[in-house]
Amino acid sequence: MEFTFEFIRLFLLAADMIMPLLISLSLSVVILGQVVGYIEGWNKFDSLYWSFITALTVGYGDIRPLKRRSKALSVMVGLTGIMFTGLIVAITVHTATIALKGM
Repeated sequence: MEFTFEFIRLFLLAADMIMPLLISLSLSVVILGQVVGYIEGWNKFDSLYWSFITALTVGYGDIRPLKRRSKALSVMVGLTGIMFTGLIVAITVHTATIALKGM
């Protein structure tokens, strides 16, 4: 139980430190998704849904861009999502390492 509380405390501290970067990456995903949605003629919710499904590399394929410009922007959404996910994984691994050393 002690490890859990220490892990959560350290994780929240680290997440707080890079929150501006996480917010910037999320905002980039939203904006790029809305641009792709506008090009493709999707509604705002479908554009938001598609952008996060793409950014988080889930990729259901139920909504997909068909135009060349949209596909190019999709690559940017995917790369941004990989950076976002990579940061979360890095924080998690670093936090677990520190919390385990303290045991």
